[in-house]
Amino acid sequence: MKSIKIPLSVPSRKKNEYLKNYRVLTNNSGHLLLIAGDQKVEHLNDDFYGPGITPEDKNPEHLFKIAAASGGGALAVHLGLISRYGHDYSSLPYIVKINGKTNLGEGEKNSGKVWWPVEDVTKFKKQSGLKVAAIGYTLYLGGIYEAKMLAKAAKAIFEAHQAGLLAILWVYPRGKNIKEEDIHTIAGGAGVAAALDADFVKIKYPYGLKDKKATAGKFKEAVEAGGRTKVICVGGDKRPVKELLEHLKAQISISGTVGLAVGRNLHQRPLEEATRLGAALGAIIFHNKSAAEALAIYNNKLKTKPARSSKFLGLF
Repeated sequence: MKSIKIPLSVPSRKKNEYLKNYRVLTNNSGHLLLIAGDQKVEHLNDDFYGPGITPEDKNPEHLFKIAAASGGGALAVHLGLISRYGHDYSSLPYIVKINGKTNLGEGEKNSGKVWWPVEDVTKFKKQSGLKVAAIGYTLYLGGIYEAKMLAKAAKAIFEAHQAGLLAILWVYPRGKNIKEEDIHTIAGGAGVAAALDADFVKIKYPYGLKDKKATAGKFKEAVEAGGRTKVICVGGDKRPVKELLEHLKAQISISGTVGLAVGRNLHQRPLEEATRLGAALGAIIFHNKSAAEALAIYNNKLKTKPARSSKFLGLF
């Protein structure tokens, strides 16, 4: 991608800051490999301890090690973890997750409450010197707190843009009689993210459907609904690497998405394997490699390109 349109909600004095953060966040490519660590809150320890999960995942630092070795990925975690581990991982691009909820109890609770307002994020960025490039906010559509969450998301995105930061929404339709993996419903969520002025939106993908190409073709509806808000898909449950790479390639080349948000598929693996998988994902996302070429990288049969992309992003 050679140029981007900076939202008009970014003041003139912050346009260069916004562009700088955009480049840092997307490995100078316009595409995004989001390494999700917010599940430390969302799923408690269920995703980090147990059968089929590497013992390395017991330690939160495993997330930082994986992101540092990913060759262009941005780490999305809550501010407290960045505060604790950022000293040793100052080269990483960070997305500060500003809300969240646990999986205990019933109902969504008031998960729209902002833990750290954007003002606190900008203060933290200044005093830490870290590459905090964006905020992240999870929005549930269809629940009893929908109106409050929409208002808080809108305010947070506007404040982020005013500070030159990017804003990423996690948008999940969820509630009674809502089909969470229905593409038409998911597309509506992407449209809501666009209406809220988000830069990227992280949405579900119906991985359970058998025909990858047909599913990716139908998923264009979500990308089109997002318009200039770019779409990335969730990685979902841990799955075979070949299947993960084939889905990613179809999402990008057929649907028109710009990357992937990946958590369990990376951090539940040992660091050595996660590093190879991160390189394979980056090969598709940043360098337009085929799924077969990416699989060869994962299997150590093909050399990777330099970690950081050399593409140039301009502005207009």
